[in-house]
Amino acid sequence: MPAVIRSATLTLQPSLATFADHSRLRLFSGSANIPLSQEVARYLGIDLGPMVRKRFADGELYIQIQESIRGCDVYLIQPSCYPVNDHLMELLIMIDACRRASARQITAVIPYYGYARADRKTAGRESITAKLVANLITQAGASRILAMDLHSDQIQGYFDIPLDHVYASPVVLDYLVSKQLSDIVVVSPDVGGVARARAFAKKLNDAPLAIIDKRRQAHNVAEVMNLIGDVEGKTAVLVDDMIDTAGTICEGARLLRKEGARQVYACATHAVFSPPAVERLSTGVFEEVIITNTIPVPEDKRFKQLTILSVANLLGETIWRIHEDSSVSSMFR
Repeated sequence: MPAVIRSATLTLQPSLATFADHSRLRLFSGSANIPLSQEVARYLGIDLGPMVRKRFADGELYIQIQESIRGCDVYLIQPSCYPVNDHLMELLIMIDACRRASARQITAVIPYYGYARADRKTAGRESITAKLVANLITQAGASRILAMDLHSDQIQGYFDIPLDHVYASPVVLDYLVSKQLSDIVVVSPDVGGVARARAFAKKLNDAPLAIIDKRRQAHNVAEVMNLIGDVEGKTAVLVDDMIDTAGTICEGARLLRKEGARQVYACATHAVFSPPAVERLSTGVFEEVIITNTIPVPEDKRFKQLTILSVANLLGETIWRIHEDSSVSSMFR
């Protein structure tokens, strides 16, 4: 049974019912997530800009913008998902090409910001790659950043250029409300995600909150220790920013079942889905795994419990508001 794919779940105010002037707005897509870029373009009522993208025999990337963008506001959509290094380098080259083509403003639209998990030093002699990537994007010539659900809010401070940070939670919340679930308790899979889960619970009619205490033995290996809060007889909704190998969230789901949860749902923005994530998620421990299309999910990584929600309308609305110099932070209050 294939995954359920929903093209749009978020109803926005009709600020884009008519577009008075597209003459300075240009939208280009990297190769990381072309379907999402096409959806955003449709929402904005414009076409993706023409661009030549090719690879030399030794693996070097070549980018050429094939229309005049002199004096234009250019938006480059490119999540830095797998293969991370290739997609990140492609974004840097796209930014450089637009800068040299005399674009007035270059906004890097990064639905998924890779290298974000190394956002501080937890031991000696290690890199803070979230800051390194911010420096690379800035030095390449980006004027501003549009990011979605950063791994930690502090990454916003790593940029010395304006950054608009939007969340996929309105899309996920609309979908959950439509399911009319009863006795919901929102669960954070670890202590670090409490702020995210608390905000999610508040928007879900002030649902109660539970926290899973987890001790990590090594990278991508999680051991669940205990549960803070009551989930017995309730519908537990695990909320996280990403699902990578799914070890943390699946261990959390098993603990919730053990503690008496009647149903368990998983919600995450970014479906990284590194092996063996699909095998873990499709074992039946979840009623449903709800993610968004910030990262493309190929057919071989889809399973019957998976639901994919689109954030294209949200990104399109944000791009238009940035272009029109109107408020972004007040969009979903």
